[in-house]
Amino acid sequence: MISLVATATLDVPRIAQLCNALADEARVEIVARLLDGEKCVCDLTDALETGQSRLSYHLKVLKDAGLVSERAVGTRRVYRLNPTAVAALRDQLDTFWQRALASYVDVAERATEESP
Repeated sequence: MISLVATATLDVPRIAQLCNALADEARVEIVARLLDGEKCVCDLTDALETGQSRLSYHLKVLKDAGLVSERAVGTRRVYRLNPTAVAALRDQLDTFWQRALASYVDVAERATEESP
């Protein structure tokens, strides 16, 4: 019997928070833009063709989830991805999928063993 056991535990509230932060197309687009590096809020506003108040709302959701951080550069705000949070998201999703795969393997093997 194959055994695929995830070594980490799932942090369900954290996964829900991160998924909620990424549950909007605009926020996914912001994250995609930040994959290339830091961006000024004015650059994000132009690139996403949206108003600053709408962008500020989405950036706040991403900040509250810990996915992005900001810093002041003169009078401008510059945003970047938080690599620690992105790595944590990946680890949690890897754990989730490894556990799901392990359950699937167990079900498939039991079905094979029970077949006549």
